[in-house]
Amino acid sequence: MRVRAAVVALSSAAVLSALALPATAQAAEHADGTAKLGSFASKAVQPRDSLGATKFTNAVINAGKDVVLGVSAKKSVTVTYTASNDSGIALTEAFLWQGTDSSNVDDITGSLGTDDDPVCTESTTQLGVYSCKAVFNIDPASDFKDGNGVAGTWKLFLGAYDLYANASYNDDVATTKLKRAATLSVNASPEPVKKGKTVTVTGKLSRANWATSKYAGYATQPAQLQFRKKGSDTYTTLKTVTSSSTGTLNTTTTANVDGYYRFSFAGTTTTGSVKATGDFVDVQ
Repeated sequence: MRVRAAVVALSSAAVLSALALPATAQAAEHADGTAKLGSFASKAVQPRDSLGATKFTNAVINAGKDVVLGVSAKKSVTVTYTASNDSGIALTEAFLWQGTDSSNVDDITGSLGTDDDPVCTESTTQLGVYSCKAVFNIDPASDFKDGNGVAGTWKLFLGAYDLYANASYNDDVATTKLKRAATLSVNASPEPVKKGKTVTVTGKLSRANWATSKYAGYATQPAQLQFRKKGSDTYTTLKTVTSSSTGTLNTTTTANVDGYYRFSFAGTTTTGSVKATGDFVDVQ
């Protein structure tokens, strides 16, 4: 049985000392954690993408789903992972980041840190194997105030100190998509309508603008006009409509039976998908 208690106190002090930023870095550090991430990574030697005895596996970001953010609502994103080291683990660090070189602040285009250190629990059957959880509380109003360019692919950076204050890290353990939320409205008229007559369906596609903290029309995007017959649970696509320069949608179709019309937007690599709530039309 390995005895670890003797090194815990010394390790904790050494780890905290190692994590402390120089005064100049502390002054430059912003809420996004860029300076801290760069400081941690720059302590290591090449290669930059993985270093040290601690291995990080089984990382899952936001339950495997894209992270879709509006303009004001904060979102808690959970990351789970396994950290393994025969020398034990004193603590881990977690960052979500975007860029080309995690060790250079100038090459980090976006970074998000956790409010608290990740919580890691050692396996009762496998010494040195820890199940960890980190929580990122993301506020689009402040974290993305520099603009929308950070939407897209982000990487998970994980670092750790063992019980002897030896550092390890991997700056590309997993990836996720951070996307701008979209909204979609729909209105079908006239209501009611005579059978065989034309129904005009209008709406608007908008997406979050993180720079202005407002939603703005999303231009020249394809949205599907869909119809669900009354009493059915299934929507059928009738046609594809392209949004205007201001994000508006406008098209016509023929009314044959009572049912619901809606627009559906599949999303892009930087914008989330959305479906409008169906608008009912009574056919007489």
